[in-house]
Amino acid sequence: MSGSLCRMSKEPSWTADQIPDQTGRVFVVTGANSGLGLATTRALARRGGHVILAVRDPAKGDRAVAEISAGQPGARLEVRRLDLADLDSVRDFAGRLRADHDRLDVLVNNAGLMAPPRSLSLQGHESQFACNHLGHFALTGLLLDLLAAGRDPRVVTVSSVNHRKARIQFDDITGERRYSPMGFYNQSKLANAVFGHELHRRLSATGSPVRSVLAHPGYTVTNLQTSAPIGLWRVVLGRIGNPLFAQSAGAGALPQLYAATQPGVLSGEFIGPAGVAELRGAPTRVKLASGAADVETGRRLWELSERATVVRFAFPAHE
Repeated sequence: MSGSLCRMSKEPSWTADQIPDQTGRVFVVTGANSGLGLATTRALARRGGHVILAVRDPAKGDRAVAEISAGQPGARLEVRRLDLADLDSVRDFAGRLRADHDRLDVLVNNAGLMAPPRSLSLQGHESQFACNHLGHFALTGLLLDLLAAGRDPRVVTVSSVNHRKARIQFDDITGERRYSPMGFYNQSKLANAVFGHELHRRLSATGSPVRSVLAHPGYTVTNLQTSAPIGLWRVVLGRIGNPLFAQSAGAGALPQLYAATQPGVLSGEFIGPAGVAELRGAPTRVKLASGAADVETGRRLWELSERATVVRFAFPAHE
């Protein structure tokens, strides 16, 4: 049974202080100006990593760089605009990155949109599915050859415990017939999990050096809850749940930092908090929902994503 499907012992009290030296490694972190992305960027930069902040609003990215640099003079950071909900922006970001870098060591697919009213992206996709899944699918495919040239290369895709509550509505993927803000958020997080596992399967089958690792932050205080539209979910998550159960963004970022940097992590593994219900705690290997590892679901989502993004992954040829 693969590591992503079985719970294993946790790394005792693993913290960001235990991140190995990352000097010389190049990272892209999506949604890097706030929340989990900012905490991830700060920790990687502190250990010597060169971090590219992929953000929708460059002004906010610049403020994040100033904040990190104030405490870490000499941090290697750069800001680049990326709107994951716009596939043209994804292509532009990838093209510019390729012009300036000949390799990428780690891509952290972190950015997310949570529970907005139904809307469509510029290319006509439901906004949460577009931002949380399709944009990251396209970005990964467009950067895969740079990753293959990297040092201990990894794709870390951030899902959620909520992926276990969802199924992918292949017959109504845009929510035209029936839309629920949280239901479609959960669907997008399941899509992240399915994508990460299917990517692992395809990378392994072709002998690629790139590892695909999944992570989730548990229940973490981020601007996803507090900036969501006014309504029941903002009240429940932001005003009631956060003070009682949530951990800080720094703690919530530990699973994705572990997935991105810990030497013993294997492709296909899923890293989350070790505490009760995986809401908080030190990083450990956790179970992926059985539906997320289903071969047929992986194939269907992959083919749907290729059609929607017009991106084909250039996997190594079989020898």
